[in-house]
Amino acid sequence: MNTETPLLEVSNLRKYFGGVRAVDGVSFRVYEGELIFLIGPNGAGKTTLVNLVSGYLKPDSGLIAFNGRDISRLDMASRVKLGIARSFQFVNVSWSISLLENIAIAIASRRGINLSMLRSLESHTDVIEEAIQLAKLVGLEKNLDKLPLEVSQGDRKILDVVMTLALKPKLLLLDEPTSGVSTRDKFDIIDRIVSAIKATGISSIIVEHDMDIVFSYANRIIAMHSGRILADGPPEDVRSREDVRAVLLGGLYA
Repeated sequence: MNTETPLLEVSNLRKYFGGVRAVDGVSFRVYEGELIFLIGPNGAGKTTLVNLVSGYLKPDSGLIAFNGRDISRLDMASRVKLGIARSFQFVNVSWSISLLENIAIAIASRRGINLSMLRSLESHTDVIEEAIQLAKLVGLEKNLDKLPLEVSQGDRKILDVVMTLALKPKLLLLDEPTSGVSTRDKFDIIDRIVSAIKATGISSIIVEHDMDIVFSYANRIIAMHSGRILADGPPEDVRSREDVRAVLLGGLYA
């Protein structure tokens, strides 16, 4: 048993939508530096769970504690300030400005800099430098002058993640960062994301459907089914369970 103080503690969390028990009595802990992949079939409750942790949704009951503080009723903006940030399944960037400007604005927002006009970024050379360094962390530095529509879908996904990293979170929540990306590019995208996460030492929970990616990169896997946690542990332990193989893996990885 881990005796460290958890960064995140979720206890008996519930969220129902009418008769649908999207999250039904979920409990788990996240510790500093953990890289966790959250898996499960469609409708398992994965995105709802991430929405609850990030503050996008409020729980019906249960506890969410971050750094020992009860944040169950805090809104999303308040949780960002405490160090919880999330990237959505669909890219959420400004299409009319460059990659560099997107990243720089995220940094300026974290620093509390009011940018009423975009050109005022030019006077904040430290913000621009930090944006460039973040871009280098994930291999975006060659495309910084381009608009999001001028780069690949994979790079747009990376941009969205970098903008989340720009907030300097302690806990990063990613919802299917490889969705919409071609099969041949998926490993490149997740490799760049995971490398950045490890380089910054951020704890992370990543929702992912591609099991090849999950078992290649995860330090720990949480498997959900019907709103509950079916398994939680190291990849080999989760993969060896018959119930996980039957419900989530379709008999693969036996």
